[in-house]
Amino acid sequence: MIFKKVKYKINNQILITSNIAIAKRVLENNGIIAIPTETVYGLAGNAYSEDAIIKIFSLKKRPLFNPLIVHIKSGAFITDVAVDIPTIAFKLATKFWPGPLTLLLKKQSNIPDLVTASKSTVAVRVPNHPLTLQLLEQLDFPLAAPSANPFGSISPTSVEHVLNYFKHDLEVIVDGGPCKNGVESTIIGFENNLPILYRLGAISIEEIEKVVGKVLIHSKNDTDPSAPGMLSRHYSPNTPTFLTDNVGEFIQLNPKKGIGLLLFKDLIVNDEITYQEILSKSGDMNEAAKNLYAALHRLDKLDLDMIIAEKFPDNGLGKTINDRLQRAVEK
Repeated sequence: MIFKKVKYKINNQILITSNIAIAKRVLENNGIIAIPTETVYGLAGNAYSEDAIIKIFSLKKRPLFNPLIVHIKSGAFITDVAVDIPTIAFKLATKFWPGPLTLLLKKQSNIPDLVTASKSTVAVRVPNHPLTLQLLEQLDFPLAAPSANPFGSISPTSVEHVLNYFKHDLEVIVDGGPCKNGVESTIIGFENNLPILYRLGAISIEEIEKVVGKVLIHSKNDTDPSAPGMLSRHYSPNTPTFLTDNVGEFIQLNPKKGIGLLLFKDLIVNDEITYQEILSKSGDMNEAAKNLYAALHRLDKLDLDMIIAEKFPDNGLGKTINDRLQRAVEK
């Protein structure tokens, strides 16, 4: 994608721009902006500034026990934020950065405890978006940037989603177009030099294991998460949402309801269905992941009684999609 040097407009007092010089000025004054990444849009601030970090938590209404991801400009800067880095971490960074992989590493002392929820580890990655990489290149500090949505709600993959959440609360949204991966980064940590999966994401476990061998799985934690994205309830529409491997049967159990369907590749013939979202007509899992959150946003606007989501094949990115849907559903 090619971006003009200057392109902006004012909408609800928020500046929407591809001019990174403007974004840089706001960040250097401890302001918070929305930035595009290949995964989702993020709420970004100076990772070294406690004032900026407090603003991020306040904007998101995010609990302080839930750590943030630090974004650096390239793998060469990993030692600016982390120490005692395992060899296999460098191996993963070489393979997947810039890209949707977050590494959980022992933190440098210059990273505020607010960023890491007072943990001894920091989550770090190099985002793969041209505008955000250009922005990071011009900054003297890394960016802490969780997803640009209120805590627990559907993640944003477009400028429109960010605007709907923060109409009057942001100075600047950097417009980088729709996010190409559409789900959050995969988070990998290390224990005794062994890789541990903390969050499923845009890089499948299978891809990770091709590089480092067997990956252990860390369980979710709702009270003291070691890494971002570990809470069991997250990514949730306001509309009651249900996940099933038998959509037809679930429809029959809910007659005369306003139902929206979230499906992998095939429409369901049923006159009682109000609306259906197909994530990939060709059955492409990457396309389905890219379209997931945008489809949930559309369904959530329709004043439905419920959203019924189809369970995906439990392999590759299907595992990631199932993870996000499982955490979005009614308990």
